[in-house]
Amino acid sequence: MTETLRGMAVAAGVVLGQAHVIRRDRIRVREDFIPKAQLGREIDRYKDALRRTRGELKEIRRRIRADNSAGIADFLDAHLLMLKDSALASAPADIIKERQCNAEWALHLQRERLLTAFEGIADPYLRARKDDVEHVVERVLRNLLGLGAAPDAVTLPAGAASVVVVEDISPTDLLALHQQGVIAVICESGGLNSHSAILARGLGISAVFGVHEAGQRIHHGDDLIVDGGAGIIYVAPDQSLSSYYQQRRQQQQRELAALRQLRDLPARTVDGQLIMLRANVELAEDVEMIAGVNADGIGLYRTEMMFLGRREPPGEQEQFALYRRVVEEMAGRPVTFRTLDVGADKPLGGAQTPRAGAAAINPALGLRAVRWYLQEPEIFQCQVRAILRASALGPVRLLLPMLTTLGEVIQIRALIRAQQDMLQRAGIDFDARLAIGGMIEVPAAALLADVFARHLDFLSIGTNDLIQYTLAADRLDEEVNYLCDPLQPAILRLIALTIQAGAEAGVPVALCGEMAGDPRYTRLLLGMGLREFSMTPAMLPRIKQIILTTRLADTERRVQELWQKVDSDEIAVGVDNLNVGI
Repeated sequence: MTETLRGMAVAAGVVLGQAHVIRRDRIRVREDFIPKAQLGREIDRYKDALRRTRGELKEIRRRIRADNSAGIADFLDAHLLMLKDSALASAPADIIKERQCNAEWALHLQRERLLTAFEGIADPYLRARKDDVEHVVERVLRNLLGLGAAPDAVTLPAGAASVVVVEDISPTDLLALHQQGVIAVICESGGLNSHSAILARGLGISAVFGVHEAGQRIHHGDDLIVDGGAGIIYVAPDQSLSSYYQQRRQQQQRELAALRQLRDLPARTVDGQLIMLRANVELAEDVEMIAGVNADGIGLYRTEMMFLGRREPPGEQEQFALYRRVVEEMAGRPVTFRTLDVGADKPLGGAQTPRAGAAAINPALGLRAVRWYLQEPEIFQCQVRAILRASALGPVRLLLPMLTTLGEVIQIRALIRAQQDMLQRAGIDFDARLAIGGMIEVPAAALLADVFARHLDFLSIGTNDLIQYTLAADRLDEEVNYLCDPLQPAILRLIALTIQAGAEAGVPVALCGEMAGDPRYTRLLLGMGLREFSMTPAMLPRIKQIILTTRLADTERRVQELWQKVDSDEIAVGVDNLNVGI
């Protein structure tokens, strides 16, 4: 009898295959006292585990690059960078000395500190990076405890259409399984924005995460159908269901082949309107994936990753080196760097303020981003100088997060001008015409978009936060996330206000939230006047395909008719009618 399981739709794709269930024992550690005379030996043991872990990751990266997958292998650089960072390279050694404890326990304590730092982040993409911490720490622990090969050493049956079922999966696991031809992954944990999820989409591996007790409900060798786009798994499907999904898979393969043919075409509507399609990224290692989909640039580069979990924030030179690498690799295509979007409750090298405890109660509503810069400007000023220096090497834009008032815009621009003056006096090159833009992600900013447009060079709508703040609902809260619907009239009106304000002021407006990469909303946003989309690179070909088949004049007329509706369900019907045929 067919059993149906549901989870989070992480990476689209319909596949039929057999289950390969991987079960792992959880690693448990305890605190042991280490005499002072043996602390040096314990620290050496930890350093040796780090060395072996780096060696494992480099070997996996070498094998993948040997298979002509250099851009994909760069995902491993994020884990290698973590091992070099002081948060893992030296902090556990300090804990060993301070507490006179064993290396395993010191690493456990540092892991808890890092996870606490990530948990308080409002941005879901950055919060999901805590999974990387878990994966790297597990690998180091395995080497400390002498547990042998890491989970990525699992061998799949040769030539089989294997669907891996696992409790958790790291990017390293996924890369190794990809080399063996895995066609889908079912995971009990993980999130939409984790590196493993992003990588699955980039590799074309169908994936469903958050499937409750998948390892107990699916058995080794079970026949499976996985619909990654719907988040549905069928266990032991009957013949009629298998035939239906086999036809769907064949259709899907034809569609993917058609999408690949669109790579070098500009995103232009049937009636000739050119649309900019840019990418959201957070690591320099992601840039090669952008080249693969021929994006028009980076519409949102999240700069937070190099700051998080460190005892000291990165200096100007370290930041400049990273930004320079990104700008040079983009080879003349514009890069939009969003400045640091964290709050005073994060451990950024002693930059905490006396209000950190209050902010931690609700970081999303606390001393975050621009509000924090104005209280503690040093880290912001350092970052601005690094971005300014990178602007001398190619087209760069600077994006300010979490703007609420005009006063903030004026004060922040004054801080930026001061850094420009400093570089000019020092004879350091930068683009004096660097475009400075603002995120529209709170209702106050959307309602003042016409005012902001007179003081900024571009606007970027962050729909993820805009939806949360407008509807007073956390989308991670299962009891209220039903409210987090982009088609709520209040959300659409705020988006429309912003687009209209930009058009009237002659200021470009982009949209960089999840809504930009969702095919359901592409024609709606085009009809509302949006001309610049920024999304996860994997979604860009599909969005381009929709644009190429859209007649803009007709779409604008039909979208105008939707403004008469004040119920999200009615609007949803209208949007679905817009999308007939795509």
